[in-house]
Amino acid sequence: MEDSQLRDLIMEKQSDGRMACKTACDIADKAGIPRRRIGQLLDEMKIKIHSCQLGCFD
Repeated sequence: MEDSQLRDLIMEKQSDGRMACKTACDIADKAGIPRRRIGQLLDEMKIKIHSCQLGCFD
């Protein structure tokens, strides 16, 4: 999946500039890319992670 497609999918799934950690992980798994790459895209897009599965972000 190309970055432009990933960005579109991220924009569909985000809400008020935030995205649940599980949603980000699901996108990475569905796209077959490393979760770190989704994290990089979220950072670039200024979208914050919430509800972290590790408890790092509220």
